This record gives sequence, structure tokens and C-alpha cells, in this order.
Amino acid sequence: MGNRPAEVDALLESVAKQDVAPARIVIVGNGCPLPEFARRLSLPGEVTGVELEENLGCPGGRNAAIARLREFGDVDVVVELDDDGLLVDAEVLRRVGELYAADERLGIVGFRIADELGETQQRHVPRIGKSDPMRGGYVTGFLGGGHALRMAMLDEIGDWPAAFFFAHEETDLAWRAVDAGWRILYAPELLLQHPKTSPARHAIYYRVNARNRVWLARRRLPFALVPVHLGVWTLLTVVRNRSVSGLRAWFGGFVEGLREPAGERRAMSWRTVWRLTRLGRPPVV
Repeated sequence: MGNRPAEVDALLESVAKQDVAPARIVIVGNGCPLPEFARRLSLPGEVTGVELEENLGCPGGRNAAIARLREFGDVDVVVELDDDGLLVDAEVLRRVGELYAADERLGIVGFRIADELGETQQRHVPRIGKSDPMRGGYVTGFLGGGHALRMAMLDEIGDWPAAFFFAHEETDLAWRAVDAGWRILYAPELLLQHPKTSPARHAIYYRVNARNRVWLARRRLPFALVPVHLGVWTLLTVVRNRSVSGLRAWFGGFVEGLREPAGERRAMSWRTVWRLTRLGRPPVV
């Protein structure tokens, strides 16, 4: 978005230090002109800039990068990184390649997110409850800040839900992937250093969080689970949130999610519901 030039430079320098160079690098200016990074840094691979006239949000910006990569026709796996993230270790990209080579049905690899002190917030661990952030394995979701996607999977299930703009887009993509038989791996050895933040720092957080929650349920869940999912999350929101203005915005977004079109409905099968449940997170919590 053009407001983190120093962080973008640091991230690109960490990419340049990887012991396996990326074949291509795409950098998206989400509603902003791109800085002159490519002329100041010695980057491996071919660097392509994409400048969008308006901010399309997290999923829309990622879709723009994926579309450009498809045009090249030679990309098997795409690694997506937040602009304020940092690859601390030099073997991250090599390890990503090894994981995909070892499992042909591996669709998504989620990185571990930790701050500069090495602490991982519990909300960044893709499991229910208090879970060891260093325990890897197959899971039901992943973190948007740092992850890898197999292009063949995206070609099959579709790209990011651009209309979401921000919040729950990872869950929408993850549920579609699992429903199509792809696996999601949480690999904590793949570290993305990221400042400790709260999602509520974004002014639109409460509204789009609720709106997208409703859209997610309407798009992806069997009809019988839609009221269960929304009921559980309404209760959790009321219990957890102490902000009157936040709750007002949240319920406004909830109503918006019910009134506005949610997009294509492609509900997961009950077999997928069971698969998600066996992995530790039934799609109602």
C-alpha cells in the first residue's frame, strides 16, 4: 500500500539471501505506485511490478499477482508474503520446494508467524485452543501473512475470494482446498518474522469480520451447519468483545452479510465436514 518502504526493502533483502532463488518475484502496489526497490536491490529471479489503480484488499491484491504469474506459464508453487514480514532463515524457499516435491496432494503450506522476540500469538496457530506453535502437521487452515500455494490447486478450486477484501479469505480458500482433496500443512520450521499486531487495528475490522463470516457460511457450509456456525461465532463475539462500538459495527456487518449477495455457493460435502473434524477443527468453531 506504499506506507512501508523500509519494511518492503528488508523483506526483499531477506528473499535475496535465500539459498534457493525464486524463479520470479511479483510485487503488487495495491492502489499505490511502486517504489524504486528493483533498481536499488540486487534481487534474484525476474522482478515484475503490478500497480493497481485501487486497493483491492488482501485477496484482490494476491489474485493480481497470481494472474501475472499464470501469464508466464512456468510457475508451480507461489509463496505469498506480507510486506511487513521477514524471512529470517535462508533455507525457507528450499524447504518449501522439498515439501511440495514429497507430496503431490499438498496444496497449501502455512508458515509460523512470530515477532522479533520469537513469540507466536495464539491466534496465529492454526488449531483450536492453546496449542504449541512448534507442532507441525496437517491442519484445516493457514495464515495469510506467509504461506505457499500450489498453482495446480488454484487452477482447480479457484483463486482468493476478492469480494472479502479483508478477513476470512484464508478460511474460504482452505475449505475449498480440503473439499477438493488437497492437504494443508502447517510447517513451523518455516518462519516469517512479523510485528506483533491486532487485527482490530484496521478501521473496518469489526464490520468486514462479521460480514465475511456470514458470507463464508453461506458460500461453503451445508445448510444445516450455517445457523450453527453463525450462532457459535455470535456468542463468542459477544463474550469476547468489551467494545460497544465494536459490537455495533460487528452486528451491522452481520446484517450486511445476510442482505448482500455472498457470491457463488459451493458447499462442502459432509465427508469434508468429517475430515475437518478429524483434523481438529469442525467447521462450526
